[in-house]
Order: sequence, then C-alpha cells, then structure tokens
Amino acid sequence: MSRRGEAPGARALVLAGLCLLVPGQARAACQIRSVVGLNFANYTPTSPLPLDTVGSITYLCLLQLTPMTIDLSPGQSGAHANRHMRGPSSNTLSYNLYLDAARLLVWGNGVAGTGRYGPVIPVLALDVNVPIYGRIPAQQSVPAGTYSDTLVMTMTF
Repeated sequence: MSRRGEAPGARALVLAGLCLLVPGQARAACQIRSVVGLNFANYTPTSPLPLDTVGSITYLCLLQLTPMTIDLSPGQSGAHANRHMRGPSSNTLSYNLYLDAARLLVWGNGVAGTGRYGPVIPVLALDVNVPIYGRIPAQQSVPAGTYSDTLVMTMTF
C-alpha cells in the first residue's frame, strides 16, 4: 500500500544466476549460493534526494584456479546505462545498479562504459558476498504502484 504521492519501488528485483560448466567435469566449479534482490521500498517523486538500496550475490567456487567474472543484463530496458522498472499502465521508473558504494560504475558486462565484477581469482571453498548497489534518481514523476524489473546474472569462469 502506498501513501499519496509515493510509488513503491521494486519489491523483488530478481536476479537469476547462470553458471557455465567446466569442460570434462560433472559439476560446475562455481555456483551462485544466494541472491538478495534489491528492495527500494517507497519512492517519493517529490524528494530532492535519490533513493538508494543494497542487495547482494553470494557465490562459492571449488577447484577454480582461473579468473571469473559476473555480468548483469540490462533488464527490460535493453540498455545498461538506462535501466528502468515497469509499473502500472506500462509507466517506467529509471534506476540503475552499481559495483561501487559511490554509485559511479554501472554494473553491466564491461562494454559501453559499464563494469563487471572481476576478473578475480575466487577464494576457494568459501562463500563470497558481493554487494549490489542500487539507486533510483530523484524527482521522477510517476504514478503510484509497484515497479519491477528482472535481470539475468551471468557468471563466467
């Protein structure tokens, strides 16, 4: 439920993980253990400040001695630099996901000004938690309602 003039943010920004299998092995050397989606709660269009939140990805690697990366898809917008969530009557609410707490480096696939997680040599046999920093820019005129987007996460190793 929203108060007047507020549009709820993404209640469940879903990230799906894909792992590539290492040739000649029966199981993946790395796996996504959990994803905590971003929940922006209530967005207030009249606020002069952006709305920030943090989610996370936790992964585990076994027997992986070469670098790995994690990319995020652009979502429904089709462009990493201009992600948006869809809401009531196909209205959109701009947002983005970042690799850094300052929210300067857009998390994408390492192309067209975006960054990617890695390449890193993974810590073996320990869960690694990677934060996902989210931001909705201030003062977007949108009707109240639920807004969401779905992204695909790709782990390459």
